[in-house]
Amino acid sequence: MKKTLLIVGAGGFIGGFIARRALSLGYDTWAGVRATTSRRWLDLPGLHIVDFDYDDPEAIAATLRREAPQGGWDYVVWNLGATKCARFADFNRINFEYVRTFVSELREASLLPVRFLYMSSLSALGPGDEKGYAPLTADTVPAPDTRYGLSKIKTETWLETQTDLRWTILRPTGVYGPHERDYLMMIKSIDAGWDFGVGFRRQMLTFVYVEDLVEAIFLALNSPQALHRKYIISEDRAYSQAEFRRMVAKRLGRRLVIPVRLPLWAVYAASTVAEKIAALQGKASTLNRDKYRIMRQRNWNCDITPARRDLGFDPQWSLERGLDATIAAYLEEKKQHKKKHS
Repeated sequence: MKKTLLIVGAGGFIGGFIARRALSLGYDTWAGVRATTSRRWLDLPGLHIVDFDYDDPEAIAATLRREAPQGGWDYVVWNLGATKCARFADFNRINFEYVRTFVSELREASLLPVRFLYMSSLSALGPGDEKGYAPLTADTVPAPDTRYGLSKIKTETWLETQTDLRWTILRPTGVYGPHERDYLMMIKSIDAGWDFGVGFRRQMLTFVYVEDLVEAIFLALNSPQALHRKYIISEDRAYSQAEFRRMVAKRLGRRLVIPVRLPLWAVYAASTVAEKIAALQGKASTLNRDKYRIMRQRNWNCDITPARRDLGFDPQWSLERGLDATIAAYLEEKKQHKKKHS
């Protein structure tokens, strides 16, 4: 009999990859989305689409009664979250309250899964060692310095108190791949001949290609050792900004890319202004004080030893290989855009 899986927050960049992999592995798969969510990456044969109103507990309960398979889903992957918001209250509502409400409704309906996997973030740990560049580890005491990171660690802490919930938490570093938007902005900038960086001290970056992250999800769902454990997920090495720039420029065929280093004070001022203007318009700004603190962080080194040991996680996508796929998709999209507007 097929195992059943619900992906909450399936409409985004990562969600589409999770759904595709789940179907290929033979899971009977549901994609949980809002009614307004784009289905662009969810046009997959055999995928069940279920709409949830996460702001309405009664609506969630009704949807669960109507849509859940008998006995509930074997696995629930919580991939829903906001990385930028106009107000801190929105981070709390989306990244914490939605999880608490949904789990509570699953419990009320006697539908708690065999495993509940929560997608957290490396940002839940905060900056770590900014002088010696020691890696973030499973033993690092969380000290998040962003509103996003605070909302993630708050949810993690709440999940730890749910004694009847069989949870596992993943803390991925920066996730990239085809169709992802934040790293695409960096690629587009380099394609235009500019590489903007923040601060003048050495910065070490870590990455995880989306397919490696998805593989970690399914390893964790099926690992007895992963029950009530948290894992950092990343490629097992770090890169400098210059290395990233050279790799991207090479794949774009750009001989000249000018690195521009912006002082921290200037980026903070611009972030503050952009955030306040967007807030007055009721919008979330891509450039904001949370983003500034993330860009300011010098050390994204991390240790994935526990994920290797307990999950058998072995990242297959080096940054070079991942950028090959990511930039190929970008160039194809760019080509199609030109063709459409020519």
